Amino acid sequence: MLSLRHGTLRHGTLRHWIIGLALLSLGACGGGSDASGNGNAAGTVSGAVGAPDSVYAAGGNNIVAVSVGTGPSSASSAFNTPYTSVVVCVSSGGPCVTVDHVLIDTGSVGLRLMASALDGLPLMQQSDPNVSGNVIAECLPFADGYTWGAVANAAIRIGGESASAVPIQIIDDNASFSPKVPTSCTSNGTSLDSVASFNANGVLGVGLFSQDCGRYCTLSTGNYDWYYSCTASRCVATTEALDAQVVNPVALFATDNNGVILQLPSVAAAGATSASGYLVFGIGTQSNNGLGGATVLGVNASTGEFTTVYAGRTLSASFIDSGSNGLFFVDSSIPNCSGSVGSSFYCPSSTLDLSATQQGSNGTTSQVSFQIANLSQFSGSDFARDDVGGSGSSIAGLGTDYFDWGLPFFYGRTIYVAIEGLEAGGSTGPYFAF
Repeated sequence: MLSLRHGTLRHGTLRHWIIGLALLSLGACGGGSDASGNGNAAGTVSGAVGAPDSVYAAGGNNIVAVSVGTGPSSASSAFNTPYTSVVVCVSSGGPCVTVDHVLIDTGSVGLRLMASALDGLPLMQQSDPNVSGNVIAECLPFADGYTWGAVANAAIRIGGESASAVPIQIIDDNASFSPKVPTSCTSNGTSLDSVASFNANGVLGVGLFSQDCGRYCTLSTGNYDWYYSCTASRCVATTEALDAQVVNPVALFATDNNGVILQLPSVAAAGATSASGYLVFGIGTQSNNGLGGATVLGVNASTGEFTTVYAGRTLSASFIDSGSNGLFFVDSSIPNCSGSVGSSFYCPSSTLDLSATQQGSNGTTSQVSFQIANLSQFSGSDFARDDVGGSGSSIAGLGTDYFDWGLPFFYGRTIYVAIEGLEAGGSTGPYFAF
């Protein structure tokens, strides 16, 4: 789920995206992979897949359950969407609401919740420190649209972890925020301000960076307007201090604040109705979140990207993104789907066994085997599928020079996401590891 960062002026370009969510289909397919990414031909029965057998199964204050399955409603369900719950409070001692079906996204930064999911919780909107009476709103551009709504401060709890005064975005899905979205925001494309757009009640962005925009948004406006100072009738673009920006909430935890680990089980070849896993906070901060022998894949510290070599192409803007529901890459030799499945997904005549090489900025390489199956040949009851792929569209500033390692890459793996500038298990973020 790539939220667009501002070019290369900051440690995260307009890269952390939602492309997978924009390519939703209720068609199902399977093709399980084991921990090495190889096809698991032994699995043929479709059904729920339990949590992986690991140290995380014992639980801990830094661990929360993850489910891949149906969405907030049948109308807002899509395959390969990992969910957890977040408790949101007015203050550390104030009233709270538990928001379920919050999408876990390693490809964006910040907690963003639908206004309708907050049940009227009276969160304090962030004030503009430079203009008395004005409040701050945000327009977050994604690869295929934007979210709009007020920035507010909240106390949050996720499992046993908590933080106070966390800047979050309240996505204006019930038209409760005034004024309406400015044209400088709508120019980013389609409005994503609905549960149906995200197939979720919100997004928990636990990506590689601490703030969603960073230093660039403290300096200027005009090229990439994210933050706005608003009256009841008008919004104008404004700068936003680092500590006021929508933040990766993990970075504000008292401990376990240098990254996350997302672990999902392998999926059988026929797919599964659901899958259960774990989101672990911290890397190397407790006995249950050590880096161990995981391969550390360094990323560009300014963009969060690494290189994938696939079919003779060097794709230098690649990333690992749990918010994308497929593997998205351009390969004109693979037929696209048609009809109700949609042309954005691949539908080969038979399941393809493919491979690519990931190359980290630290010189690490990893050979990855994966499968792409015909999405149109499966029913809509299997929400966990590891062989779904699609033809990624051209992205501003990227073109097609990327490989989006979406949720299928996570099945059967333990994926580490280390936050920029922080020591995590003996290596300094940002990096991915598995």
